Amino acid sequence: METTHSCPVCDSTAFTPFLVCKDYLVSSEKFTIDQCQTCGFRFTNPRPDKTSIGSYYKSEQYVSHNDESSGLINTAYRLVRNHTLQSKLTLINKLNGGKGQLLDVGCGTGAFLDTCKQAGWQVSGMEPDQDARAIAQKKLNADIQPSLESLSGKQPVDIITLWHVLEHIPNLNETIPQLNNLLDPKGTLLIAVPNSDSYDAQYFKEYWAAYDVPRHLHHFTPSTIEVLFKKHGLTLVDKKPMVFDAFYIAMLSTRYMTGKTDYLKSVRIGLASNNHAKQTGNSSSLIYLFQKSR
Repeated sequence: METTHSCPVCDSTAFTPFLVCKDYLVSSEKFTIDQCQTCGFRFTNPRPDKTSIGSYYKSEQYVSHNDESSGLINTAYRLVRNHTLQSKLTLINKLNGGKGQLLDVGCGTGAFLDTCKQAGWQVSGMEPDQDARAIAQKKLNADIQPSLESLSGKQPVDIITLWHVLEHIPNLNETIPQLNNLLDPKGTLLIAVPNSDSYDAQYFKEYWAAYDVPRHLHHFTPSTIEVLFKKHGLTLVDKKPMVFDAFYIAMLSTRYMTGKTDYLKSVRIGLASNNHAKQTGNSSSLIYLFQKSR
């Protein structure tokens, strides 16, 4: 384990415990989420170091690295994913006229890149997991690199996407400048992450599945992510809700809370979260659109 001694957003050293959450996916261990007293940023602390973090991903239920995960919830996840892939494609087509260079960071087995390639985008990816990367390379016949460092020096791209990836990255203040360097001056960086200020996060508390400790190292809110990226020369230009996430997360969270999946309750909480978000902007998950600060 390694301990974070200063806030990644504001460098404060004053933290308070926010929640203690259980790893329901792999280890059943408990992990503390701290909150910065200065800026409110939340992060898992202490957390697994780079030599041990891989063991916490060793689960057939970890869908982004495994196209064969079974079970009703994972089947539902893939059905929704097929719909959201098209929604994501529509979004980036509006940003860049439906063509250009696209880099997907943390591309998993390449589902999003495959959708974009079929629509005419020139695609590349980064995926540290060797097995997932091999699947993506075979599927796409495209350039899939194991790290951002291995992309250094390549031509800047029009669109960079991180779909539920940033919360897994340990060194935010090293990674965000690397992303900025890979982005074309007129390009757009899209970041999708859970929102720990959402209605469902507040309802489920330590059972909220999107805390997903210890794989999720950082737990963003709209205010903290905007401040973090601004200090690295990237300005928030828009944000979009991910409405289906509220239902999927509620299904997992009810199972963690009660020991069984309550589908009716999951739908009710998902609807309540999305309705609440219409008033507050605090969706269960959000897509943030950043561009280089002028």
